[in-house]
Amino acid sequence: MTQKETKKIQKDDFREGVVEENFLTLHNDDVHSFDYVIDALIDVCSHGYEQATQCTMLVHYKGKCDVKKGAFDALKPLKDALIERELNATID
Repeated sequence: MTQKETKKIQKDDFREGVVEENFLTLHNDDVHSFDYVIDALIDVCSHGYEQATQCTMLVHYKGKCDVKKGAFDALKPLKDALIERELNATID
């Protein structure tokens, strides 16, 4: 192949080996107590107390916080569990 020639990349090859990373984001709702949200993050997301507290503070002051990173299939049950506890969560 010469310098002027370019190698064509097939569309299938481009995405091969790329892992999609999604974020489970918790949003502020101004309804639930800090303790309620901390307990939910510990139970649902397996956070330690300090991590759950930090995430809760970020949600309160910033409006949202990424609480978990991973594949969509792994995050979906966690999102559903947070929503069952009447918390606002999305997967971005």
